[in-house]
Amino acid sequence: MKGNVVDLAVAVVIGAAFGAVITALVDNVLMPLIAALVGSPNFDSFLVLTIDGVDIKFGVFLTALVNFLLIAAAVYFALVLPMNKLNERLAARRAAGQEEPEEEVDPQLELLAQIRDELKTLR
Repeated sequence: MKGNVVDLAVAVVIGAAFGAVITALVDNVLMPLIAALVGSPNFDSFLVLTIDGVDIKFGVFLTALVNFLLIAAAVYFALVLPMNKLNERLAARRAAGQEEPEEEVDPQLELLAQIRDELKTLR
């Protein structure tokens, strides 16, 4: 039980550190690339509606959505995809290195099957 708690604590710390790396990637690499294409590093001033003196900012939502998609893509390609490939390779090695053992028939089950067959022939 104690090992699981330690593993969970390590995962939380590594996750927080990895989150900082992904945030830095999105903020300092990917969003400037989008700014070079679009002309603005965010979409906050895009599509602002004013109704009765209240600003409705669809661009802020669009910026948050783009950030989410970029972070999700970075996590997928940097973490999930390599881990899946590694797991596939490990499973293939295990499958190649292990032969399936023949199933041993329980002598009691074999005897019961013989008794059943004999009873069928007596009827």
